[in-house]
Amino acid sequence: MNRRKALAGSIAVLALLASACTGTGGSSEGADAEAPDDPSEAKGSITVLTHRTDLVQDGTMKRYAAEFNRTYPGVKVEFDALTDYEGEVKIRMNTENYGDVLMIPAVIEKKDYPKFFASLGGEAERDAKYRFTDYSTVDGKVYGQSPVGVVPGFVYNKKVWSEAGVTDWPTTPDEFLDDLKAIKSKTDAVPYYTNFKDMWPLTQWTNVNGSVGCDTSATTKLAEGDPWAEGADLRVADTLLYDIVRGGLAEKDPTTTNWEASKPKLAKGEIATMWLGSWAVVQMRDAAKQAGTDPADIGFMPFPAQKDGAFCAVTSPDYQQAVSVHSDNKAAARAWIDWFTDKSGYAEANLALSPLKDAPLPEVLKPYEEEGVKLLDLDDTKGAEVKSIDNQSEVGIYKPDYRQDLVDLARGARKGSLDDFLGDLTKRWAEARKSLEP
Repeated sequence: MNRRKALAGSIAVLALLASACTGTGGSSEGADAEAPDDPSEAKGSITVLTHRTDLVQDGTMKRYAAEFNRTYPGVKVEFDALTDYEGEVKIRMNTENYGDVLMIPAVIEKKDYPKFFASLGGEAERDAKYRFTDYSTVDGKVYGQSPVGVVPGFVYNKKVWSEAGVTDWPTTPDEFLDDLKAIKSKTDAVPYYTNFKDMWPLTQWTNVNGSVGCDTSATTKLAEGDPWAEGADLRVADTLLYDIVRGGLAEKDPTTTNWEASKPKLAKGEIATMWLGSWAVVQMRDAAKQAGTDPADIGFMPFPAQKDGAFCAVTSPDYQQAVSVHSDNKAAARAWIDWFTDKSGYAEANLALSPLKDAPLPEVLKPYEEEGVKLLDLDDTKGAEVKSIDNQSEVGIYKPDYRQDLVDLARGARKGSLDDFLGDLTKRWAEARKSLEP
């Protein structure tokens, strides 16, 4: 099975990484990347690994580097843009040569961060200024900083929804389904688009966790309880996805979807709705400009659930930037991370949530602000534990496989009932959690 091959590959990579850590990689464990007191003290050449191949190709990153050099003239910044970022970086990390600054790949377990990355400082100090510090904190030290934050939601074509007679955000999953049915009957648009074939968009549904119950401890509940218990956030999310597909409210053949093609289709009103994140709004608006339609038609709405009359939406970090523990120019690398996070304007340019706690909300989230949507910073103390349970169980809440199976079940390409399907997830999760108990 492909899933088993993928798992075997991940285990092999993890074994290699662990082996690398016991050699020269472990000798620098616990190193700090101190911020330079004087910009003139930061000198040397640094290589920044990035997944933003588009921004390197169009010269945007080069312009960021030029602006950075106004403050830090002694640092030369070079970029290494990787199309298959996760795949390539996890191989490089078997060596000591994985750049000076990089985004922390998902394959590295949180407990191992000190073996690969230099500390950016203490948790209390950084938490006073930045969001998401606990996502990369190990033993009181922070090892990564995301330059942007993401808020989940439905990206939708407001013109299509209006043509279907819907102008208010639905407040329950049943209302949402009724609205999609109205879109199907009154317009020519596909009510909901799964992006099944590209796989990764299906993982976005896990970001519902925390929104239904409006609970900052939602991640802890995943670690300690049943994610698919009656009324639990993931059960609500997965049931809605199932009902959308089961009700014929998604594309006819999910195996033929195309992510890049979906953007102009949503912009032109051929697709009404997709569950993604705030980061996608700017891409859809750009697609609208290219298609000659109105970018203002692109809207963003929260998951259809309320607590005490209010919507909630969780915030989460994008890739966390880190300094390699093997960098010869840690001060220069640290200077880049600090500048890129605080001064570059990267979050604003991407209409993203700033990691700076005192920054205003981006324009795309103004509707959330106006409607009183509560933004939740989840407690990620148990985040590493959740990922261990997830890997052990082979469920894959951060991977697309089980939701592809869920979509297949809903469209009749897989036999069984929804209750049995979710019950199997519950069983596997519980067995994995038990096996990992000390």
